[in-house]
Amino acid sequence: MLTDIKIKQTKPREKQFKLFDGNGLYLLVTPKGGKYWRLKYRFGGKEKTLAFGTYPEISLKGCFLESGDANSWVDGARDLCIRARKQVAAGIDPGEEKKAKKLAVNKSESSFEVVAREWHEKFSVRWSATHTKTTLDRLENHVFPWLGNKPVNEITAPDLLMVLRKIESKGHLETTHRVRGICSNVFRYAIATGRAERDPAADLVGAVPPSKKNHLAAITDPKKVKGLLKAIDGYDGYDVVKLALQLAPLVFVRPGELRMAEWAEVDLESAEWNIPAERMKLKAAHLVPLSKQAVEILTELKVLTGNGRYLFPGVRSVDRPISDNTLNAALRRMGYEKDEMTAHGFRAMARTILDEVLQERPDLIEHQLAHAVRDPLGRAYNRTNFIADRKVMMQRWADYLDGLKAGANVIPLRVNQ
Repeated sequence: MLTDIKIKQTKPREKQFKLFDGNGLYLLVTPKGGKYWRLKYRFGGKEKTLAFGTYPEISLKGCFLESGDANSWVDGARDLCIRARKQVAAGIDPGEEKKAKKLAVNKSESSFEVVAREWHEKFSVRWSATHTKTTLDRLENHVFPWLGNKPVNEITAPDLLMVLRKIESKGHLETTHRVRGICSNVFRYAIATGRAERDPAADLVGAVPPSKKNHLAAITDPKKVKGLLKAIDGYDGYDVVKLALQLAPLVFVRPGELRMAEWAEVDLESAEWNIPAERMKLKAAHLVPLSKQAVEILTELKVLTGNGRYLFPGVRSVDRPISDNTLNAALRRMGYEKDEMTAHGFRAMARTILDEVLQERPDLIEHQLAHAVRDPLGRAYNRTNFIADRKVMMQRWADYLDGLKAGANVIPLRVNQ
């Protein structure tokens, strides 16, 4: 039988050889000095070999391993041999048992939940905090309870449809479609990382009734826009909020992009506002040309908040911007209900009037809205594309709004240049 001293003193040879211990257990020594524990046994009339690991990671005999205040027993090669022999005696093939356990571990590492969390962690660094949380909440609430433990490669379209039907049955059609899209991204990530072969979510496009689009309320009738602008000028609340409301229709960015604006991003001399990529929905930096009217508002605002970080700090703390509901609350205070006008509605207002009244180029409007606009070759335009044309458009838009407030008869014709 083997001893630790004999094993340690054994040197490699030109060819691999075996050191036998007994009961079929032996140590395979390779020419490079590797020492591998093996067990030779017979099962079902066939001779088989079972691997236990390497020496000295797996010792000859078991031992107690100190762990905190207690000692735990670690099996050695002989212990593993005895256990395997007992399995054979009980009619269990230890080699097949080991394969089954390994497969179970591999399946758990490739379960939908494991892959989904890995995908979420990898890509969420480019998302907003709100989108990051919402995406994970949807997975945890609607998908993991039913498909989380299932290997991602074994999930079928009917499996996923069952999950979607549960959400649909609660009347949440929009969430149903969102969850399908999230799952599709997870499956595509699994394909890319070699853990799945296809995306079953793609088979379910059209399997769920379309959700009814709830467009955010917006005023787009020029006559009503005039009343809104006058109401904003007459707002008697917090001065910072009033200036935010006055600036909103002139720049028509998303409400979150407006309230989180920082003075470091604004260049009044160049009349430009550079919004960094991390704050944009599409994670691409956005350039907003500032009209003369916008610069005047920002100049006034700088007297109030220019010493701080944010253009529009909150009342309670200058270290935080106004809340995401501040502008909507101000609109309600002015008498505009949520189904009539929202802070997001300034975007629809500008898009509609710039297109239908001022007849501006649709691609310029889309650029200024920071939508995904691509060239004929499918490449995304960068933030400075058509900046000269957009500056002209933004000034024309601001002049048009001034004309509405003044009651001028604004001619809805595009001036050819």
